[in-house]
Amino acid sequence: MKLLLILTLGTLALGTLGLARAEKSAVREGQPAPDFTLKDQDGRDVALSALRGKWVVLYFYPKDDTPGCTKEACAFRDFIEQYRALGAEVLGVSVDDTASHKKFHQKYNLNFHLLADPDKRVTRMYGVLNPLGWARRVTFVIDPQGIVRKVFPKVDVGVHSQEVLDFLKSAMATGTP
Repeated sequence: MKLLLILTLGTLALGTLGLARAEKSAVREGQPAPDFTLKDQDGRDVALSALRGKWVVLYFYPKDDTPGCTKEACAFRDFIEQYRALGAEVLGVSVDDTASHKKFHQKYNLNFHLLADPDKRVTRMYGVLNPLGWARRVTFVIDPQGIVRKVFPKVDVGVHSQEVLDFLKSAMATGTP
């Protein structure tokens, strides 16, 4: 019994250290957003660099078709016209594959790209891989020059899309690039 407790506590401690390391290595505000190319739900390549000249909302989420991730995706879907009116693109990224993304995209009539990162390369690059091997729920807002202007490290899926939209409107009103 003691051994089980020690192993459990050790695993939790290592997991916590791994999470802290991921948070520490995350891309920060003011830094260039690392470029990448990933496949979307239809198997098409989407390159971050191809979106230069537009604001990009790059949101990482843990898993397709789970309650929190569905709520978050549907909120971005519901606000997409407002994002596009501001010249912004929304990209969702998880470690799920393109087949999973396609089902999720179709089931909820999503109207933006879901990018598959099954090898976890981009999730690691952005420092958002959790100890369980899924992406943490973190959003990066990238300006038209490719600079990260805002990081949302803690997300309340019920209000997050509105918070991101409000940030974009404020950034544009104050002349933030």
